[in-house]
Amino acid sequence: MEMDPAEHTDTGTAGVIARPILFFPAAILVGLALDRLLPLPFAIPEADEAAWVVAGFLILIGLGLFAAGVRNFSRAATPLPTNLPARVLVTTGIYRWTRNPIYLGFFLMYGGIGVAAQSPWVLILTLPLAMTVRYGVVAREEAYLERRFGDAYRDYKQRVRRWL
Repeated sequence: MEMDPAEHTDTGTAGVIARPILFFPAAILVGLALDRLLPLPFAIPEADEAAWVVAGFLILIGLGLFAAGVRNFSRAATPLPTNLPARVLVTTGIYRWTRNPIYLGFFLMYGGIGVAAQSPWVLILTLPLAMTVRYGVVAREEAYLERRFGDAYRDYKQRVRRWL
């Protein structure tokens, strides 16, 4: 955490297109519905055991990233929901390696669920989901954080990659 919460009292928000946490379960539900309506073969039909191992690995790593990101926000006493103003710029913990550990965690869990369900449509929907999150959420959050924290955020962007 680089900023003093008392220094930043404006109440602006990122203005994202929707709550990001809703995109992932919605995409899973749409993907599973498409599996029923327009079935496609899963790329590796006889890989039940391997699919479960890969899925479990992705889900566990995703949960870990998500939990680490949430923990850092909680310790910084800054709200997690995107419809509330950020109180501080969190740059410690997992945020030293990635600017978006929570979304990265969501994507890994999403992919793990797609593999576990052996759902080609869930996996195909990863691209439109990624585009939606990248441009409808992350780009807006980045612009907001730059307005809110100025040079501190620009310096942080120079040091830490967006995803990995």
